[in-house]
Amino acid sequence: MNANSVQFAANDDLALVHASKMGDAAAFEQLVKRYDRRLLRISETVTRNREDSEDAVQEALLKAFQNLAGFREDSQFSTWLIRITLNQSLMKLRKRTHKEFSLDEDFRADGDVLQFDVPDRAPDPEQLCWASELRDILVRTVEELRPILRTVFVLRDVEGLSIEQTAQVLNLSQAAVKARLWRVRLKLRESLNKYFDERTPLAPNKLAPRSRMTKRIIGLFAECLRDSIPPTYSTSVAR
Repeated sequence: MNANSVQFAANDDLALVHASKMGDAAAFEQLVKRYDRRLLRISETVTRNREDSEDAVQEALLKAFQNLAGFREDSQFSTWLIRITLNQSLMKLRKRTHKEFSLDEDFRADGDVLQFDVPDRAPDPEQLCWASELRDILVRTVEELRPILRTVFVLRDVEGLSIEQTAQVLNLSQAAVKARLWRVRLKLRESLNKYFDERTPLAPNKLAPRSRMTKRIIGLFAECLRDSIPPTYSTSVAR
């Protein structure tokens, strides 16, 4: 999505928000239909539980509807809505695990400078028949990440939020978002490298360093995650 498309979507959201503030429930229903599946994907990133995620999204949409007057329009409506959803999702996770989690937590190991280059091996088109196995490997890698890292990856690389939007949603600096995103991509690349290294004896002449192919594989993986919620899923709060 280019900058013009993003701006158009943001303006369209605001028009619906303004109508909703004036009591137009149908306008808010349009916003719900526009974002409910996306919010569910994001919520599942935190809760790792479909039922909890569905409840969190319902509660987030209801809270957003009830607090539209508090939306100051200094950020995009989608950013505000995602932030509410993440907060509700964290509440569900805390209740289930009886542990404290925060998406604002900091890690001393994070840094803004990439200290080294990572070798990158990827298959040529004939070897893309391994796609299903690759996806399973990447899914496991993402599931093993800390909640903050997993959430940064989903917001930026799966949902397509900008670095600035991701920082706003998570209440982090842009530098912190970039550092966490780099760590996730590093983990994914390490998993891919291990996978390809194990198969090097099978096709030693075909596995060469190609960062573009790795990016393509991760991009396809992101598309799979975006398609993971059935099109029939929807939720309604403004009746």
